[in-house]
Amino acid sequence: MSGSLSLSAALLLGLIASGHCLLMCGGISAALMLSAEKNPRGRPKLSLLLAMQFGRVTSYMLAAMALSGIGASLVQFVDQEKVRLALRIFSALVFASIGCSLLGRTRSLDAGISRALWPRLAPLARKLLPVRCWPQAFALGAIWGWMPCSFVYSVLLIATLSIDPLHSAAIMLLFGLGTMPMLLASAYGAAGGLRLLAHARARSATGVVLLVLASLTVAGPWLVAHTGLHSAHWLPLECIYP
Repeated sequence: MSGSLSLSAALLLGLIASGHCLLMCGGISAALMLSAEKNPRGRPKLSLLLAMQFGRVTSYMLAAMALSGIGASLVQFVDQEKVRLALRIFSALVFASIGCSLLGRTRSLDAGISRALWPRLAPLARKLLPVRCWPQAFALGAIWGWMPCSFVYSVLLIATLSIDPLHSAAIMLLFGLGTMPMLLASAYGAAGGLRLLAHARARSATGVVLLVLASLTVAGPWLVAHTGLHSAHWLPLECIYP
C-alpha cells in the first residue's frame, strides 16, 4: 500500500493548526502582522498581510519540495513500506501529543522551542521592519515560515510520503491556505480571537479532533484492507492499493 496526506485533509489540518499556532505563539505571530504599515483606519494593510502569509506558505512549500526530492533520491535504497509505517506512526503520535496538550494532559513543546529559536531569527526579521512594501512583507513571512512548530513539522513529514516534490508542495500549499483565515483575522482582533481559542471548550474540542485524526492515521491501512475499499479519501492519509 502507498499513502500520502490527502489534499482535503491538508486543508482541514491547516484550519485546526491555525488555532493551535495562535495558542502556542500567538504573541509572535500577532506582532509580526501588526508590524505592517497601517491603512487610513489605523489597521494593518491587507495587501501586506497577504504578502506575509504567502511568504510563510512559500517556506512550507520549499521545505516540502526539498525533503521530498531527497526522499525520491533515497527511496530506492530503503524499505519503502517500513519508512511509510514509521512516518505514519510518528505522525499519529505527534497529532496525539498536540491533542493531549490541548486537553491539558501533557505540555506542548511548541512554546519552548519557539522561545529558544525565535531569538536567532528575530535579528533577521527586525531588519525588515517596519513593513511598508510587498517584498518586505513576503521576506518577513518567509522567515516566519521557519519558526519551529510540531504541527507544521508533522504535516511536512507526512507530505514527503508522496515522494513527489510537486505533490508535496501542493499539500503544504493547502495546509498553509487553511491556516490563513484565523491568522489574518487575529491581526484585526488578536485579543478577542485568543480569548475564544483559550476557552476550555474550544481547546478540548480541538484536542478531541486531533486525537481522532491520530487514530485514523494509524488505522487507515486496516480500514482499507478490511472494508473492501480501494481508497478512502476521507482518511487523513490516503491508503491506495497499487
